[in-house]
Amino acid sequence: MARIIYTHTDEAPMLATASFLPILDAFSNTAGIDVTTRDISLAGRIVAAFSDLLPEDQREADALAELGELAKTPDANIIKLPNISASVPQLKAAVAELQSQGIALPDYPESPSTDEEKDIRARYDSVMGSAVNPVLREGNSDRRAPSAVKNFAKAHPHRMGEWSKDSKTSVATMGQDDFRANEQSVVLEAAGALSIVHVAADGTETVLKPSIPVLAGEVVDSTVMRAAALDAFLREQVATAKEQGVLFSLHLKATMMKVSDPILFGHAVRAFFPTLFSEFGEQLAAAGLSPNNGLGGILAGVEDLDATVRDGVKAAIEKDLADGPDLAMVNSHKGITNLHVPSDVIVDASMPAMIRTSGHMWNKDDAEQDTLAVIPDSSYAGVFQATIEDCQKNGAFDPTTMGTVPNVGLMAQKAEEYGSHDKTFEIAADGRVEVRDASGAALMTHEVAAGDIFRACQAKDAPIRDWVQLAVRRSRESGMPAVFWLDESRAHDRNLIEKVNAYLADEDTEGLDLQIMSPIEATEHTLARVRRGEDTISVTGNVLRDYLTDLFPIMELGTSAKMLSVVPLMSGGGLFETGAGGSAPKHVQQLVEEDYLRWDSLGEFLALAESLRHLARTADNARARVLADALDRATGTLLSEGKSPQRKLGSIDNRGSHFYLAMYWAQELAQQSEDTELAAAFGPIAKDLVDGEQTIAEELLAVQGKPADIGGYYRPDLEKISAVMRPSATFNRILEEISAAL
Repeated sequence: MARIIYTHTDEAPMLATASFLPILDAFSNTAGIDVTTRDISLAGRIVAAFSDLLPEDQREADALAELGELAKTPDANIIKLPNISASVPQLKAAVAELQSQGIALPDYPESPSTDEEKDIRARYDSVMGSAVNPVLREGNSDRRAPSAVKNFAKAHPHRMGEWSKDSKTSVATMGQDDFRANEQSVVLEAAGALSIVHVAADGTETVLKPSIPVLAGEVVDSTVMRAAALDAFLREQVATAKEQGVLFSLHLKATMMKVSDPILFGHAVRAFFPTLFSEFGEQLAAAGLSPNNGLGGILAGVEDLDATVRDGVKAAIEKDLADGPDLAMVNSHKGITNLHVPSDVIVDASMPAMIRTSGHMWNKDDAEQDTLAVIPDSSYAGVFQATIEDCQKNGAFDPTTMGTVPNVGLMAQKAEEYGSHDKTFEIAADGRVEVRDASGAALMTHEVAAGDIFRACQAKDAPIRDWVQLAVRRSRESGMPAVFWLDESRAHDRNLIEKVNAYLADEDTEGLDLQIMSPIEATEHTLARVRRGEDTISVTGNVLRDYLTDLFPIMELGTSAKMLSVVPLMSGGGLFETGAGGSAPKHVQQLVEEDYLRWDSLGEFLALAESLRHLARTADNARARVLADALDRATGTLLSEGKSPQRKLGSIDNRGSHFYLAMYWAQELAQQSEDTELAAAFGPIAKDLVDGEQTIAEELLAVQGKPADIGGYYRPDLEKISAVMRPSATFNRILEEISAAL
C-alpha cells in the first residue's frame, strides 16, 4: 500500500491534526493510501533523546531520526507541519510538564560540571532551536503562492497600514566587526575532515570541534562577531532610539540560530539595562539567571532570591526602563516587552509584520509607534532597510495589484548558517581560532577575544548544483525571471557566484531571464517589479529563503501560512511543508479559554494535494491524482465561499473549515468523470454532507464559548484533544461511512 507520513507536531497544528487527519484517512483509503503519523513534537523529541535512560514503559522511538533516513530515499512522502523551535524557557516548560506526567526526565542543567550533567545538557541541546528542519530537508526549497490563493488575496485584500513620508522607522545594523564583515570562505578540492581549534595567547590549544566531514567541492565558511563592537553598537542604538523618540526593538532568530542569537539577545538585554547588571550582575549570575534567556526569565527567577536583592533588581529594571527609550512590546496588556523572551520576536516574522503595519510596533500604552529595528549582523539587514525606504517613498503595497515573489532556496543537507549550530562557540579566552584541514594546516584564521562569537558553516556541492537546476526549472515552468540574491563583496557569496555561473552553463537557459544581484539590489529590483504587478522568482541561500518567504507573502497574502512549500528531495522523494507561519501558541490559548481554534489549515490542504500528486507519479496511482485535483478545486471553493476560519467567536473556526473542505472535496469527487467508480461512491457521501450541513454546523458551533480541557500543552491527552476537535457526531459518522463506500 502506498504511504504518506503526516507529522504530529506542536501547538495549533497539532490540535488541527486531530480534526483533519480523520478526513484525510477516510478520503485517502479510497485510493489505497496508508496515512501514518510520526511524532516529531518537542515533547516527543525530548522523550526520544532520553529513551535509553527511561523505564521501559516510557521509552519512545526517535521518529525524527527515522524520517531523516527516509528523506534520503526515493520512498519518502512526508507532510511536515510547523513545530516548536524551542528556546531554553520553552524547553524547561516542556520538561516540567513531562515530569508532572510521570516521565522520569532529569532537570535541565544550567551549568553542567560533571560528565553526567554534560551528557544531559547535550541531549537537551539536541532538541532545541531548529532541530527538525535540517534533518528532514534533504532537498532544496520551492515556495510559492498557489494561483487560487493569490487570486483570492487580490479579490479580498488584507489591510495594509498607510506609510508616512515622515516615518522615522529604520534598521540599525553593525556593518563592521560582525559576521558578514569578518567572513572567510574556501572551496575544498578533496573530501576529508576539518577541525576547529582555539589557540590561546600563550599557545595553549583547545579543540572546539574535532572532526567536520567534508566533500570535494564543498563551500566552508568561518566568521566571528566581536563582542566589544557588538556591545558598543547596542549601547549606541539604545541612545539613538531615545534621542529620536522611537521604539527600541531587537530582531533576531533565537529559535533557528539557537547558539549565536540567544547570546546576541543577552548582550542586548545588558545594553538596555545597564543599572541592573552593574549593580546586580554577580547575584543574577550566581542564581543562574542569564540575560540570554531574556528579561522574563530574570523576573521569574528573582522571586526566589533574597528580598533585598529581589526588590533591588526590580527597582533597577524600572529605573532602566524609565531612563531608556520606549521599548517595543510583544503584549502591552501583560507588560511583555521585546526583550522578555528570545523566541518571542523572530526577525523573519516581526519585520514583515512591522512593515505591513506602517513601520510601527506597539508601545507600552498599546499604541503604534515608529521603531528603530536593531538587527546586529549586517548580512541581510539591508533587505529590510531597502523595503522600509521603498514604503517611505512609495507608500504601502497594494495586495490587489502587486506581483508575486516565489522562492527557490538553498537548504539541502544543512546548508549555510542554519547548519552552523554545532560549529558555533562563545570564545573563552583571547587568541585565535583556526579551521584546519586533516594535515593541520590552517585554512581560515580569526583573531578573537574572550566573549566573541565564532561560527562556521557548510554548503555541499551537490545541493548547490541541485539548487541551480531547480531555479532554472521553476523559471521555465512559470515563465518568470529569476534573480540569484548573491553579493560579490561577501566571501561566501563570491564562491557561490562562481558555482552558479558554472552550473548555469550546463543548463538550457535559452529564453530565460536569469540575473545575479546583491540582496539590496535584488530587493530594490524585485519591489519595483512587484509594484508594477510583475512576478519575480527569488533564488536565495537558506537564511534569505526563510526571510523572504515571510516578507513577501505577508505583504501579498497577509500571512506566510498560505504558501505552497515543496521540497523535491534529492533522492527522489518528496517533503511537503504546510506553510511558514509558525505553530501559533496564541491560538492554543484561545482554544483552552473558549474552545475556538483560529488556526487556518490551508497550508495542510495545499501540501496534501502536492503529496498526492507525488504519490500518483511515483506509485503509478491514478486515483491519487484524481483525489489531488479534486482537493485543489475544493480548496478554491473553500476560499471563494469564505469558509476559512474567522476571527470572531461564534463563527466558523478550524473545525468548521475542515467540514466544508470535506464537503466540497466529496462534491468534486462525485462530479468528476475520470474515475467513475470513485464518483459513484462519493455521490451519496456528498449528499449526506450537504444534507447534514446545518446539523453539523450547529454541533460545531455549540461547543464554543467555554473552556476546553486538552490535558496539557506540550504533551496533551490525545483522547481529550480528539473529543475537543471532533465535536460533531453527525460529521464523524459520515466519515466512518466513506471507507465502507469502496
